[in-house]
Amino acid sequence: MTPPSVSKKPLSRLRMLTCVCSALIIACALPDAPGRQASTDKPSSPITFPKIDRRPRFTRIPAKQFTSIPKYDPESEDSFQVDLRSADLWKLDLRESAENLFYATFDDRTAWPPPDRMPRDFDPKAVMELGKNPGLGVRSLHARGITGKGVGIAIVDQPLVTNHIEYAARLRLYEEVNIPPETSSAMHGAAVASIAVGKTVGVAPDADLYFIAAPAVDPGSQVRDRKKMRRDFTWYAEAVRRIIEINKQLPANEKIRAISLSIGWSPTETAYSEMTAAANAARDAGLLVTSSSIEQTHKFRIHGLGRAPMADPDKFESFEPGLFWAREFGKPFSAGRLCIPMDSRTTAGPTGSRDYAFYRSGGWSWITPYLAGVYALACQVKPEITPDEFLSLAMKTGRTIQFTQNGKTLPLGPIIDPVAIIDALQEGMKKTSPANPQPQ
Repeated sequence: MTPPSVSKKPLSRLRMLTCVCSALIIACALPDAPGRQASTDKPSSPITFPKIDRRPRFTRIPAKQFTSIPKYDPESEDSFQVDLRSADLWKLDLRESAENLFYATFDDRTAWPPPDRMPRDFDPKAVMELGKNPGLGVRSLHARGITGKGVGIAIVDQPLVTNHIEYAARLRLYEEVNIPPETSSAMHGAAVASIAVGKTVGVAPDADLYFIAAPAVDPGSQVRDRKKMRRDFTWYAEAVRRIIEINKQLPANEKIRAISLSIGWSPTETAYSEMTAAANAARDAGLLVTSSSIEQTHKFRIHGLGRAPMADPDKFESFEPGLFWAREFGKPFSAGRLCIPMDSRTTAGPTGSRDYAFYRSGGWSWITPYLAGVYALACQVKPEITPDEFLSLAMKTGRTIQFTQNGKTLPLGPIIDPVAIIDALQEGMKKTSPANPQPQ
C-alpha cells in the first residue's frame, strides 16, 4: 500500500522551509544554565588532526507507551505527529494501522509487535533500510570509487554524537562555540553529518568531516516560549569564519570545499548582517555554502522531495513534492528550483553510537548536507570545479518527471541527478585531456 499524496497548509514562515525540526534546534540551545565552550586554538595556531574538543553524551529519548497509534492529520504542520521513537508497541495490534504507520518516525529502539500483528504492507526493517540509501544512483557512484575521498565538508549544527559508526572515522575536527559543557548531543547534528558523510547513509562516505556546534539562540536566554524567541546568528557567523581560518591550514589536496548549514537567516533576526557577511566570505574563499539561504549567497534555488517509505529511492519516479509543501506544488514558489531528496530518510541516531532513526518528514535541513555531499563527489572527480560551475551543471543535468496531483499532471524537477553530474564532468575532462586539448 502506497499512501496518497498529502496536502499541507500553505507555508507562512521561512522557518518552515528551513527545517521541520527547527523547534529542536532551539530546544538544544536551552540548557539549565548559560555557559561557553569554545576552541582554545587561535585561528593561526597549528591544528593537529583529528581534533575533538568534547564528546557530548548521548541523547535520552524517554520510552513511550501507547494504547493506540497516533493519527496522521495532513492539515497539521507538526512533522512529528506519529513519533514512535523509543516507543513500546509490543502489545498493540497494528494490522489496521498502515495508513498512519506510513507517516511514522521511529528508531532502532522502537519495539514493534510480532509480524502477525503488523500490516502486511508495512515492514519497519525494510523502511529503515530503504531510508539509508541516498538514492538517485549515488551508491552506483560509490561502486565506481567516487566517494568524496580527499574532500572536506564542514557543518555547523547542534552538538554531535562524535563516535557514531556512520562518521567517526571521517571526523577530523569537532569544536563548539557558546555551547554549555553539560549539553548532550542532539538528533539534528547526527542526522546532517550522516547524510553528508555517513558510511552507509551518506552521499560522500569518504569525505572528511569538520564539525562546529553552535546555537541559533543564546543558551542563556530566559525566554522559554519558542514562538517568542528571536534567533541570534552571532555564533553561527563566528563558526563559519572559524571554518575559513581552519581551511587555510589544510593541505591543497585536503581542503574543505563545502559548508553545510541546515538553517536560514532573515533580516528580522539578530546578527543577520554578520551571518550574511560570514557566508559571503566563505563563498568568496571558494567554498560552496549550502543553506536554506542559498539563494542570497549563491543566487541559487533549491527544494525538497518526498518519497513513500516503501518506494525505491534509486528511481526518479518514486519522488514527489515533500510533505510540508505538497499543497504549494505547481505554484510559482516551487518552480525553478533544484529538487533534492528530503523525506523518508534514515540517519545516524543520537541515542547511541550504533543507533539509527527514520524520519518520515525531513525539511530543508536534510537537503543541504545532501547537496554538499554531491559537490564533494564532483570535487573528487574534478578538483578545480567551482561552486558556480557545479550548481549550473546540477541544474543542466537535472531530470524532470511528471507528477499527478488532484487530477493535474505537472512537471516535477529538475531533480538532482548525481550520476549525470559525474558523467558530464568525466566526459568533459576526457575532451580536454592532453590527447584532446581542445573542447569538442
